[in-house]
Amino acid sequence: MPFRRFFDRGAKREAPSADDPPTADEMEESVAADEQVEDEDPSEEAEWAGEDAAPEEATDIDWHARAIAILPTGASTGSKRAEALYGSASTPAPTHYIQAAGCRLVDTSGNSLVDCTMALGAVALGYAEPTVQEAVFAAVAHGNVAGLSDPREAIVAERLCDHVPCGEMAQFFKTGAEAVSAAVRIARTYTGRDLVIGSGYFGWHDWSSDSAGVPDAVRSLYRSMAFDDLDALDTSVRGAGDRLAAIVIEPMVERMPSEVWIRKARELATLLGAVLIFDEMKTGFRLRRGGYQELTGITPDLAVFGKALANGFPLAAVVGRRDVMDAARRTWISSTLAGESVGLAAANAVLDVHESADVCAALASTGQAMRAGVTAAIAASGIEGVTVEGLDPMWLLRFDEPRRQTRFLELAASHGVLFKRGAYNYAATAHDEAAIAEIEAAASASFVELRDEEQHRE
Repeated sequence: MPFRRFFDRGAKREAPSADDPPTADEMEESVAADEQVEDEDPSEEAEWAGEDAAPEEATDIDWHARAIAILPTGASTGSKRAEALYGSASTPAPTHYIQAAGCRLVDTSGNSLVDCTMALGAVALGYAEPTVQEAVFAAVAHGNVAGLSDPREAIVAERLCDHVPCGEMAQFFKTGAEAVSAAVRIARTYTGRDLVIGSGYFGWHDWSSDSAGVPDAVRSLYRSMAFDDLDALDTSVRGAGDRLAAIVIEPMVERMPSEVWIRKARELATLLGAVLIFDEMKTGFRLRRGGYQELTGITPDLAVFGKALANGFPLAAVVGRRDVMDAARRTWISSTLAGESVGLAAANAVLDVHESADVCAALASTGQAMRAGVTAAIAASGIEGVTVEGLDPMWLLRFDEPRRQTRFLELAASHGVLFKRGAYNYAATAHDEAAIAEIEAAASASFVELRDEEQHRE
């Protein structure tokens, strides 16, 4: 089956309702329908499920106001708060969705949008991708959790270690923040030391956060260093001395670092007996299956994976050297639902897809086309102060003023495309040629409107 055709199926198929799980007969019919896809006339474009998808009652509710009234910050995920999405808490743009399939979502007003955020990078194959969904439905049908472990826990751990250069053992979690915290706990146990230095964003947990509510005593055990800065690395390591337990690095932050910086971190960790940890949450199964370490050949002692690993289902993993991972036996790291079957089944299906096609190459190619379309829209509109940056699979829009970015994002949403504010727009294999054309058209129309509004104010 051609690669693009394989993923087009996911973009055109209606996402199942979470409130109405499929029966065994319906699952068999679904599989049979998938097997017939190749016999369909490719000239006949299947109608996407976005039309009439919004429940009638949903369109009459201000979900943003309702969420603000009951949720302390309006959304349990920080990057999905209105002010994080658009730069304004009072935006007229959509804040909630009721359906997602392929690279498209339907908001609570029934409008269809091409999504460039792909759930903050958690989805690389497309929303409701059929092979992943079918694996998940099967897991749910057999009971997703019990008092014993699911065999998939060992199966997926073995398969994951086969793809990750540092992988000799693995342990599963539900979120990236939880998994990085576990990796740091393992490193401190392994070394018998307490101080950690790091570069990047590692989630909200106390060990690396300077937010309100974190005790000063905890903050003193973590020191942040600048990305891709040799002097900062040397200074941080010297300052830590014989207390250094781990160097934790997010190896790609908007751009690739110089290899000399990463190699220096590897050398210093080895020299001082510290643990080198890579946070591969965004880079794993996107730049390469095994992440940055597979791309460059610079191997950490531990690495953390998640997001695209399970195509949006909650699963994260710490993978690493056997001798370091063995330290987990000497401390206590446990989560009731870490090994539940749904996330593992999704990851198992994702691994199948990666082993049958070069997904990462497709993401790079698709991301390049998305970037080219937006770059062309900038040039055609004649607008200034806007650039496209980052890597092809995960690129960024940069504005010279936050106010201009907010207005562009609102305009783009009104034209049917959801772009990410401040951080990455992610390519997915579900972004087909039609979606890429819509992205360029929406960007072009929005840039022109923004330019005209600014000229009118002058």
